[in-house]
Amino acid sequence: MRMVFGLVLVVGLALAGFAVYMAQGYIGQTQAKLAEAKAIAAKSGPLVEVYVVNKPLNYGDALTKEDVQKIYWPENALPDQIFTDEALLFPEGEKAPRFILRQMEKFEPLMAMKVTEPGEAAGLTGMLEKGQRAFTIKFDNTSGASRYLQPGNNVDIYWTGTSGEGNEVTQLIETSVAIIAVDRAAEDGTDTAAPKTMTVAASPEQVAKLAQGQATGKLSVSLVGNEDDTLVAVSETDNCKLLGNCTEAAAVVEAEKVCTITTTKGGVKEQTPIPCTN
Repeated sequence: MRMVFGLVLVVGLALAGFAVYMAQGYIGQTQAKLAEAKAIAAKSGPLVEVYVVNKPLNYGDALTKEDVQKIYWPENALPDQIFTDEALLFPEGEKAPRFILRQMEKFEPLMAMKVTEPGEAAGLTGMLEKGQRAFTIKFDNTSGASRYLQPGNNVDIYWTGTSGEGNEVTQLIETSVAIIAVDRAAEDGTDTAAPKTMTVAASPEQVAKLAQGQATGKLSVSLVGNEDDTLVAVSETDNCKLLGNCTEAAAVVEAEKVCTITTTKGGVKEQTPIPCTN
């Protein structure tokens, strides 16, 4: 009986020791993960809940409560005009929805600049600053970088036409103009086709220049890189400069052909002009 009691005691002590060992291992792993989480939190800083869209949304789509959700975002990396309060995003008592002003992808943070005010229609007027006008440029399938243009991009605008001297000329007429809309709807409903038109925000003076350029020639665009504030000098080229075979045209005046007849009077020879026969 004593042997059985002793055996049970030994087994119990062994199990207790094993349990303590397992507990220590679990506690050690938990402490390691906690230390790792604290290290990550120290680097990223405090987290803030922000509103994001939970599905892709296109220009003109109505924004509803079902289209958004909250996720945690590092406080030190918050975009400007972010929404963190539902009362500001969907004001109480406001039945009219907000509308999307710029295409948004799933889990992209909602910002005030990308949606209209409640009840405000999604239109170009909401994207124009004071003193600006909207002007639409027509494209064909060969208009430079037109296939890659998106609202929010900036472009340089070139005019190609005939100069007063009759030469074909391409000239830079506007630099870093902001795009506010692109019509790239294809027949199959996709948005991969080259755009038919592009609308830019411009001053009245720029609009007059662009309208004249579109009426007298062809406008094409060149995409400007993000945050590129390089000052671009006015440039112009024509067929002569393009091909590199320009020669200064010296004013060559062909001398008129003069016909004379020689006569002798008093021993003196004289040259008398006469009409040329050939």
